[in-house]
Amino acid sequence: METRELRYFVAVAEELHFGRAAQRLGMAQPPLSRAISQLERRLGASLLHRDSRSVTLTKAGEVLLHEGRAALDSIEAAEYRTRRAAVEPAVEPSVILATKAGASSELLAKLLDAYAAEPDSIRVDVMLCGPGEQERVLRTGRADVAILHRPFDETSGLDIEELHTEGQVAVLPAGHPLTTRKHLRLSDLAEVPNLPLPRWPGPDGTYAIGPGPEVQSHTQLLQLISLGRTLMVAPDSCRSQLHDDLVAVPVVDAPVITTVIAWPPHSRSRAVAGLVQTALRL
Repeated sequence: METRELRYFVAVAEELHFGRAAQRLGMAQPPLSRAISQLERRLGASLLHRDSRSVTLTKAGEVLLHEGRAALDSIEAAEYRTRRAAVEPAVEPSVILATKAGASSELLAKLLDAYAAEPDSIRVDVMLCGPGEQERVLRTGRADVAILHRPFDETSGLDIEELHTEGQVAVLPAGHPLTTRKHLRLSDLAEVPNLPLPRWPGPDGTYAIGPGPEVQSHTQLLQLISLGRTLMVAPDSCRSQLHDDLVAVPVVDAPVITTVIAWPPHSRSRAVAGLVQTALRL
């Protein structure tokens, strides 16, 4: 298979519409359809069910979508790391650590301080990411190592070490009636009057369906909560970042959050190994 064919197929598989996929790729629809048909003939497998109303993936198509995304990420990572290697001899070596902005702040501060004290440490550049971005920048080579949170982040295909497991809390504006409760359930938060759940951007730039305000960052979300416009469910460790105008209440049936440190399985970076070892000691 060619990289071009994989890009074409992934676009169609994600859009499930040849017209939208062609527009996304900046090409006409007929050559896109011909390319997908040629790919199916070469593989000897039907990848898509097509009719006059819809396009759906076959079982083989689901497999190629998963594998194709990983392959394209690997190609992008190879390009990025090669360019970076070409300029690194002229600059101070560093390791890039990606993490979600506002998440695991206390753990991250301890990790950076402890690693900096190691005799063979190098500079760590921290990349603060929006929702879900840290996994993507790790897979595409823009970061060398990342702090991820399961079940929100997908870790398949990465090497990981678990660092911490914790429950979740509801963050509410101070004075709200729910803040007097000792604990809450997810059903209590589904439709709180005047506090609709927020909408986060997805990987494709669209927002998850929801009645609340669109948010782009953790800081923006906390401000909207303090103004009484929304609420959030977050790991218990977020308490350390809350001001007096916000209150955290445990949510007893929310899934537990496992914080992991993750890196590509083919990494041979001594700095990444040092960071991982430091994180495990902490």
